[in-house]
Amino acid sequence: MLHPVLSRGRSRVVSSAVAVAALSGALLAPPAAAAPSAGLAAVPDVSWTECRDGFQCAAVPVPLDHGDPEGAQIDIEVVRLPAGDPAQRIGSLLLNPGGPGGSGVQFARAVADVLPLELRARFDIVGFDPRGINLSTPLRCFENLDQVFAILPTFAFPDTPAEEEAQRLFDDQLSAACGRNGGAILDHMSTADVARDMDVLREAFGDEELNYLGFSYGSVLGQNYANLFPDRVGAFVIDAVVDPIAWSTGYGQDGETTPFGTRIQSADGARRTLEEFFRLCDEAGPDCVLSGDAGGRFTALAERLRAQPMTTVDPVTGETFALTYQDLIAVTLGALYAPFTWPDLAVFVADLEQQVGPEVLGQRLAAIRTGLGLEAALQEEYPNVIEGPTGVGCSDSVNPTSLEAWQAAADSAEEAYGHFGRLWNWTFSACASWPATAGQDRYLGPWTAETSSPVLVVGNEFDPATPYQGAVAASELLPNSRLLTYGGWGHAAFFAAGNFCVDAHVTRYLVSGELPEAGTVCAPEGTPFGPTSALTASDAAAAAALHAGAVPPSVRRALHAR
Repeated sequence: MLHPVLSRGRSRVVSSAVAVAALSGALLAPPAAAAPSAGLAAVPDVSWTECRDGFQCAAVPVPLDHGDPEGAQIDIEVVRLPAGDPAQRIGSLLLNPGGPGGSGVQFARAVADVLPLELRARFDIVGFDPRGINLSTPLRCFENLDQVFAILPTFAFPDTPAEEEAQRLFDDQLSAACGRNGGAILDHMSTADVARDMDVLREAFGDEELNYLGFSYGSVLGQNYANLFPDRVGAFVIDAVVDPIAWSTGYGQDGETTPFGTRIQSADGARRTLEEFFRLCDEAGPDCVLSGDAGGRFTALAERLRAQPMTTVDPVTGETFALTYQDLIAVTLGALYAPFTWPDLAVFVADLEQQVGPEVLGQRLAAIRTGLGLEAALQEEYPNVIEGPTGVGCSDSVNPTSLEAWQAAADSAEEAYGHFGRLWNWTFSACASWPATAGQDRYLGPWTAETSSPVLVVGNEFDPATPYQGAVAASELLPNSRLLTYGGWGHAAFFAAGNFCVDAHVTRYLVSGELPEAGTVCAPEGTPFGPTSALTASDAAAAAALHAGAVPPSVRRALHAR
C-alpha cells in the first residue's frame, strides 16, 4: 500500500512517501460528509497528443477548489492506451497504483501491455497522476532535493527515544517548509479532491459511469469516489483494500490516540505474512536456504543486529553502509510484498546469519531491490516523493498531535504486532505538525453508499501492507459489493499474483459485469519456494511496477534505492 521515496548516499528519504499520520487539532473540524461539489464547472476539452509506444498524453484542467469551479485551475497529467477494438469499446478504465503518491502515468505505461487482452481490447487504459503528485500540479516545499536530504534522519524508522526525537525534528521542519512554500495546492490534496477530479475526467472522456481499477491506497480513492458519486459507479474493482474508517477517523476514539499507520493494521498483515514465509520455508526443506526453524533463526538475527550492526557495500555506487536492525525489518517487509523475491530474502537472511562479507550482502540487497522494481532512475529533477504522499495522507486522516502519543502507540504496536509495529506506526509522522489548512475538503464518511453498479473487492489472506481484514471491512460497508478472496501471499492479487483464478474473475467482471459467486476463494498455485507456476517475465515486471509505488520509505532507504 504505500508510495515511493528516494535515498541518496547515507541521507535516505525516510519519512514521507509511505506513511500516514497525525493531523493538528484544527483539522478535526471539517464536516464528516462533504458534497461531491459545490458548483458545476464547464467540461474541459482534452487535447490528446501521441507520446510514444501507442500512448496518448494530455494535461486536463480541473478546479483547484471544487467548491469554486470557476476559480483557479490546476493540471492533471493523463496518459491513455486506446482500446484495441474500437468497435467493441466499453469506455475508459482509470487505474491507480496506490501510495499515496504513486504515479498513475508511469503505472499505466508499465502495465497496459500485460493486462488481459480482453481489457486492452474493450477499454481505453488510462493512468493519471493525482493532484499534488509527480507530473500533475505538484506540491513542492523545497528548492531542490538536496535541501531535503540535508535534514533527513539516517535510520529507516525510529527505534529508540533519541531516534523518535530526531524523527519529530525532521517532521516539524518538513511541515514548516510546506507551510511556507507549498502554495495553494497544499490545502486541496485530500483523496476526496482526487475523487472529484476523477469525475471531471469521466465526463471529459464522455463516459456516463466511471470504470476503475485501484490498488492499495487506490482502494481508498475508489471508496471515496463510490461514496461521493454512487450513481456514477461503473465497472469498479478495488484490490489490496484499506479499511476506510481506520484510514480516516479510526473507530471510537482511535483517531485521538493512534496514528492511522497503526490503525489500518498493516503491521498485523506483515506479521502474519512473515509467519507464512517461515512456515513455507521450513516446509520447502532444501529449496529454502533458511529452512529449519526459520522463525527462530530470524528472531535471533534481529536481536544480534539490534546490538551490533553489520556492514554492506552497494554494488552500484561502491558506498559502504551500516546495516541495522531497522534495515533488516524494512528489507524483510519489502520482500514480503512480492513472493517471487522470497527465495532472495531467505538467502539474504542466511547470509546475514553467517556474517558474510559486505560485498556479498550488498549484492543480496540489490537482488531484492531489482525484484521490487526500485532500480528505475528518477525521471524528474525534483520528484516530490517526500511532501507529495505526506500531503495526501495528512489531508485525509485524524491522528494524535503529540510526540508522546506517537511513542506510546509505537510501544503498543510493537507489543501487539512484533517487528513491524514501529515501522508502520511512524509512517507519515509529519502529520502531527502538518499545516492546519490542509484537508479542508476531505471526506470522513459514511462509507455505506448504495452504488449504481456492484463493487468488486479483492483481498489477499496474507498481504503485508493491506491486511485481509481491510477487504472484509470494505465489503461489509458497501451494500452493493462482492468480496473475492485470494488465499495466497503478497501485496495485491490481480495480475500481481500471477493467479489464473483471480485474473479470470476480475477480467470477466470488468468486461461483462459478471461477479464471482459469493464466498469465492482462489487458491494459490504452488508456493514461492516451488513448485509453482511462476510469473512470466512481463508479469513480474508489471507486478514490480505496482510494488515500487507502494513500498514504504523505510524499505527504499534500507535497500539503498535512489
